[in-house]
Amino acid sequence: MNTGGVIGLGGIGGGVAQCLQRSGQLTAIFDVRAEAAANVPGAPAMSATPRDLAAASDCVLIAVLNGAQTIAVLDGPDGVLAANKPGQMVILLSTISMTDLATSQKLCADAGVMLIDCGVTNGPKSGQNGLICLAGGTDTDMAAAKPIFDGFAGSVIHMGGPGAGMAAKIARNTTYFGCIRAGYEGSVIARNYGVDMGQLRQALSGDPDSGGGLEGALAMAIRPEPAGNEQETGIRNYFMGLMIKDLEVAIEEAAKFGARLPMVELIRDNALSTSGLEHPMGQPL
Repeated sequence: MNTGGVIGLGGIGGGVAQCLQRSGQLTAIFDVRAEAAANVPGAPAMSATPRDLAAASDCVLIAVLNGAQTIAVLDGPDGVLAANKPGQMVILLSTISMTDLATSQKLCADAGVMLIDCGVTNGPKSGQNGLICLAGGTDTDMAAAKPIFDGFAGSVIHMGGPGAGMAAKIARNTTYFGCIRAGYEGSVIARNYGVDMGQLRQALSGDPDSGGGLEGALAMAIRPEPAGNEQETGIRNYFMGLMIKDLEVAIEEAAKFGARLPMVELIRDNALSTSGLEHPMGQPL
């Protein structure tokens, strides 16, 4: 598995494609937005369909928004699997529900295609081989995928068998957004007493030789204020949309085991303040 085609050229997929282009492994790109090709200078011409991209690639890397889009690019007459390449590999970089993952796994298995579910973090560094990959797959599939991972990933953590990568990403997101909510609520106290937010972040940073500290919880609190700032408002709205999507996946998965996630429900139901789009000094009583 030495060559790869990337479907979805946003913040993650665009960076992955840049890395594979630099390593000489990128064979094809596809996005429903023609202008997205500008995110990958020097890339091959945009493929007409996911099927055409798959026909040109050993491995297909999918970095779309959700489960519905994942299934759509895999299935149908213009989908990846219509290329009819048994033995091909798909690496799924999107965060989707375990139900949608099961559907995707069956589609691939029926076509004789290997699928590695691969949650990713460190997205802002995706174009610098900075992605941290949480991968789920057999030892054999992971060994086959190593040349492609070497081309775009900063580190690859094998979380377990098929499905373990996606489960780990859902768990990671649940923990991360919980920290962001904690950071918002801590910043309410700090702001109302005039605490310098940069100094608070430093106080939370801990000992770097012992793994650091809690400074990441203030990731949204220390950003520029969104009021009157269209760009910042857009960034925070984008963050909120991804957060709600991922939290609803976590709620859905927990429900399968008869469990509630009250903290996650709280964060979802208070998404505007968690994202810093309202009540920077605290939600009113």
